[in-house]
Amino acid sequence: MAHGEVLEFEEYVRTRQDALLRSARRLVPDPLDAQDLLQTALVRTYHRWDGIADKRLADAYLRRVMINTRTEWWRSRRIEEVPTEQLPDTGMDDSTEQHADRALLMDVLKVLAPKQRSVVVLRHWEQMSTEETAEALGMSAGTVKSTLHRALARLRQELESRDLDGRFLEREEQERCAA
Repeated sequence: MAHGEVLEFEEYVRTRQDALLRSARRLVPDPLDAQDLLQTALVRTYHRWDGIADKRLADAYLRRVMINTRTEWWRSRRIEEVPTEQLPDTGMDDSTEQHADRALLMDVLKVLAPKQRSVVVLRHWEQMSTEETAEALGMSAGTVKSTLHRALARLRQELESRDLDGRFLEREEQERCAA
């Protein structure tokens, strides 16, 4: 890669790193994994930087690399996952409702398959159009729409089940206090 292209890449990373890290953070729940994901995507993109003819599309290219990398990680870790009857308690910062909502959303996103999570993140967090999402993920607009529909239905179902579980536990506690 020519010296000018190296400088151009470094300038791009400096100006876009916060937005790119936010994108990575939305693709994987753990902040350290998000940093690793972004670094891996940047290394892969660096080697292909001169091949990106229109540098205005670099964000889309990097998001695609992050999605592919996250999918590779998911596939390789998938074998290591062991289903359990009861999920472990997750710590959450209750200092503000915003943190609680964000933690709940990140937790609920874990129930989605990687493809569904990618579509939800790009369409709703990144606010990309259906066509932009389809292009970034290498699928048709119809597939994006149907995947998004199923993903949102699954998220609603998960949130409803958690809400019902919460009401059930509150009712049980009230009955114990009354007895």
